[in-house]
Amino acid sequence: MEIKELNNVDIEGYSGNEIIFTSRSGKRDADDRAKGLRAINAMGLEDNTGLGLSVVDKNGVIEVQQMKRMDGPDITIKVPKGVTVSFTHTSPHGSEVNIKDVEGEIEISTVHNGINLTNVTGPMTINTVHGNIEGSLSATLKNPISIVSVHGHVDLALPTTVKASVKMSTVYGEIFVDPEFKVDATTAGGLNKYSSDTVTAKINGGGVDITLSSTHNNVYLRKK
Repeated sequence: MEIKELNNVDIEGYSGNEIIFTSRSGKRDADDRAKGLRAINAMGLEDNTGLGLSVVDKNGVIEVQQMKRMDGPDITIKVPKGVTVSFTHTSPHGSEVNIKDVEGEIEISTVHNGINLTNVTGPMTINTVHGNIEGSLSATLKNPISIVSVHGHVDLALPTTVKASVKMSTVYGEIFVDPEFKVDATTAGGLNKYSSDTVTAKINGGGVDITLSSTHNNVYLRKK
């Protein structure tokens, strides 16, 4: 599934077989002048859902886009847990993206949006320019996992039982790691503090490759 320029969206994995769209927005006032007409935009998209969304199947890939550029519906999308989810957003008009309980591959690229990840497994490639990225991952992870912000912080929680090979980097920020993840460092506020630009660690002997990076902000690795 490819989701493009959706300003307000929560994506949740569930055990069903269908993709379900629901709106959390209040009911819009009916436009009497639009009766008998259909909503389209300059990209040729048509609201075929009644939710302010265009949803089309292109060669087996579901493409989701909102009709309005600045405004837009507040949408929850439930997907079968193993579905691959791709989300891209470039405008400054969006809110945080929330992804929960998805067991398929996740690809996210945003300019301004913050990103929240809850109980996801990967593989995943998460990139944002200005947003913060926060996550609490599943104990069952899949290679590879890359989580990168240019200006925002990256804050990730992992189960202490997970087997992972972690690479953390920052240019202008600092790196903080929970002491239960055994990496040599000084202590700062209950987390270990690292001064070098890049820190690598093997958790429980190593395993899934995890990359955490922020150019201008801090990187946090904490226990779940």
